[in-house]
Amino acid sequence: MEIDIDYTKSAQENADYCFSMSKKLKRKAEGARAAIKRLEEQRLIASAAPKKQKLIREITQRKWYEKFNWFTTSNSMLVIGGRSAIQNEQLNSRHFDNQDLFFHADVFGASVVILKGGVGSAHEIKFEAAQFAVCFSRAWEGGMASANAYALKRDQVSKSKEKGSLGTGSFLLAGEREWFKGVPLELCAFVRSSEQGQQLDIVPISTCVALGIKKHLTLKPGNMKKSDAAKEIASRLKFDDIDYIMQRLPPGGASITGT
Repeated sequence: MEIDIDYTKSAQENADYCFSMSKKLKRKAEGARAAIKRLEEQRLIASAAPKKQKLIREITQRKWYEKFNWFTTSNSMLVIGGRSAIQNEQLNSRHFDNQDLFFHADVFGASVVILKGGVGSAHEIKFEAAQFAVCFSRAWEGGMASANAYALKRDQVSKSKEKGSLGTGSFLLAGEREWFKGVPLELCAFVRSSEQGQQLDIVPISTCVALGIKKHLTLKPGNMKKSDAAKEIASRLKFDDIDYIMQRLPPGGASITGT
């Protein structure tokens, strides 16, 4: 340790100063040793405690149809619907084949809904697609209890040959339509087990009934904001992915009843 001598002070004063500094340094050294001891004890306690494992959500590759509104019927047929006018165009031009059926609610502003392989399917299956179509239309936002829907085949739906004569998401419809009158605006939310773990489904209530799902929530148009409805569904069904629920709900408010 280096010692500074003040030549303006006497030898005794320099000695007193050095003695005082040595006591301060001794106290600091004792404090440092105590701090090191405490840190070492904390390290030993921490290393002995069980380590918490981080919960990592498994990211699965999205199916091609998950960018649309979608569900599978009670007999596992795929139903897809457009979220926008652009997606309605995509469905008509890319995903509407000769064996499919085109569904649309009989209201202004509705999703194009395609029942894949729907030609020749049972009336009950078509009704499920029709119910999906009315739920994902402005009838839901308007708080309607029911609405009409219709179905058409591939050769009955087309675009005008005159460029610009029809807006994006609008089509020419020809021939006799298959009507579904007074279809209730009701959806069903439930959780099921799958290979990826717990999966939440939001489907037409007719699908839920056909599957015999007893533990479910019934969703109808209502005053609860969509974001609040998603949180309520997540809480009641113990499914924590609120963003996923938001994607599966129709635009507009909702009411929730059931388990």
